[in-house]
Amino acid sequence: MKIKSVRARVFEWKGKTVPPQGNFCSNAMDLVYKNPASQHAAGKDTMNTFRFHQWTVVEVETDDGIVGLGNVALAPRIAKAIIDEYLAPLVIGQDPWDYEYLNQRMYRATHAWGRKGIGMAAISAVDIAIWDILGKSVDKPVFKLLGGRTKEKIPCYYSKLYRTDLKEMQKEAETYLKQGFRAFKMRFGYGPQHGQQGVVENLRSVEAVREVIGYDNDLMLECYMGWNVEYAKRILPKLEKFEPRWLEEPVIADDIDGYAELNQLTSIPISGGEHEFSLYGFKQLLDRKAVSVVQYDTNRVGGITMAHKINALCEAYSVPVIPHAGQMHNYHLTMSSLNCPISEYFPMFDVEVGNELFYYIFEGEPVAEDGFLQLDDHKPGLGLTLRTDYLSQFNIIE
Repeated sequence: MKIKSVRARVFEWKGKTVPPQGNFCSNAMDLVYKNPASQHAAGKDTMNTFRFHQWTVVEVETDDGIVGLGNVALAPRIAKAIIDEYLAPLVIGQDPWDYEYLNQRMYRATHAWGRKGIGMAAISAVDIAIWDILGKSVDKPVFKLLGGRTKEKIPCYYSKLYRTDLKEMQKEAETYLKQGFRAFKMRFGYGPQHGQQGVVENLRSVEAVREVIGYDNDLMLECYMGWNVEYAKRILPKLEKFEPRWLEEPVIADDIDGYAELNQLTSIPISGGEHEFSLYGFKQLLDRKAVSVVQYDTNRVGGITMAHKINALCEAYSVPVIPHAGQMHNYHLTMSSLNCPISEYFPMFDVEVGNELFYYIFEGEPVAEDGFLQLDDHKPGLGLTLRTDYLSQFNIIE
C-alpha cells in the first residue's frame, strides 16, 4: 500500500453566523488598544483573529483506494499552500505504515520555518489522514491502534459558556446540567485593561455559574491568554474560594516563566498547551512545572503520531492531558490513554467562534449523552465522513 495523492481543500463558511458580542471572551488581543484608524476587523472585535470560519480538509488516498481524512483550522489558506507545495511531495509514493518516518520527514524538511504554528498544523492534517488510512486498512478504529480502550466511555465537560448576560449564562448552564453534564468551562470577559471593575465583573460571572451548578460539579475557567502575570496575581487569590478545577491560559503562550510563577502561586491548577506545537515545547513546560494540565490539540502538534508521544511524556511527569476542542482526532487519543481523564465537548450550535464548524463539515462526531462520549469499536479509522448536506453553505477552494 502506497500513498497515491494528497488533496487539500479550504472550506470557507458563508452561512449564518452569530454576531460578535462585547466582552465575549478575553483574549491575547485585548491588551492592544483599539486603534480607530485600523482597517482590520480586530480593531473592533478583538476575538476576530481567533475565530475559525474556515477549515482545511485533507484527503490522502492510497493506491488501493483507501482515503484518509485530516483537518487543520489555523490559517487554512496558508495551510493548504504548505500541504500542496511542501508536504504532499514528501509523502506521495510512501508506505503510510511508515508513519513515524513520514512525520519526521515532514517535520525536519520544514524545520527552518515550520517548527511552530501553521507549519506544524499543516503536518498534523496530513498525519491525521494517514492514521485514518491505517485504521481503515485493518478495519479497526484508530484508538485500537494506539493502545485500545482504557475507559468504558469518555467523561466530557460542556465547553461553551462565553461571557454574556449573567442570567443567560445561568440559563445555559442549567440547560446542560439537566442533560447530565457534571463539568463546565466558562470564559472570562474582562482583563487588565478593564481595571478593578473588570475584576469585579469576572468574579460576578464565576459566582453566577457556581450558583447554578453547585460545588459537586467541576468548573473550569478560561482566560484565553487575555491576562498578564500582574493581573492574574491580583485575581487568583479571589478565585480560589470558587474551587475551580483549573484556570486556563492566563497569559500568552510564550510566557513560560509567567505560567511557572502562577502555577506555584495558587492552589488553582494552571492549564495550557493549546498554543504549543511540539514535543520539545511540552517538555519545556513540564520541566518548568509551568502547567498542571496539558491541553494540546492533535491538529496542531504534528498529528496523532506526535500527540501519542506527548501523552506518554506527560504521564511520566504525572500531568494529565485533556486535549483542546474535543473532535475525533482528540477523542481517539483520550480513549487510548489512561492519562487523559476527560474530554472537552462543544455541542452542535450556530457557527460562532468556529469550533462548531467541525460538525458542519464532518459526519460521525459522537454526541454526548449524560455527560459522556462513546467511540464505536467497530467503526474503522477515525470514524468520520464528509457531510454533503451543508456543502451549499461553504465556498470551497481546491
